[in-house]
Amino acid sequence: MTHQDAFNDQLPRLNLPPAELHLSRCGKIVKVFDQLRKKYVVLTPEEYVRQNFVAWLIKYLHYPESLLANEIGINLNGTKKRCDTVVFNPNGSPLIIVEYKAPDIVITQNVFDQIMRYNMCLHARYLIVSNGMKHYCCVINYENGAYNFIPNIPDYTELKNIFSIN
Repeated sequence: MTHQDAFNDQLPRLNLPPAELHLSRCGKIVKVFDQLRKKYVVLTPEEYVRQNFVAWLIKYLHYPESLLANEIGINLNGTKKRCDTVVFNPNGSPLIIVEYKAPDIVITQNVFDQIMRYNMCLHARYLIVSNGMKHYCCVINYENGAYNFIPNIPDYTELKNIFSIN
């Protein structure tokens, strides 16, 4: 067993396919390489969920890496906030906002309220919340002002067909 394998055994098993994470340790601090930000970041429980979720979106749900971004800054009522992950349409408009929580954090109405506030700025079509164990996805219908939870996170190929994304 390698040093990397020993560390991986300490991480919680998520309700996601295993991702190949690139970890480094500097003293007691463990960092993970974020392929979207192209840098090592501290591996917190929430970051662990983010890295596994993003890998799942790319590898299994066919989202182009070039359309995903982590830690997108927004200005919400004069306050600077950050969206955990945003998936963009090829035209650059936000398609999906993803909010992550650590695996031991229960997803509550407060989490959905948070992502809905972020969406007041970005106007994405889909909102996803995940703690790595449970994943929730809703689609916003701007025509009638409603939103509906859907059972699965859509594959990018489905979205291409629905929205005629190139």
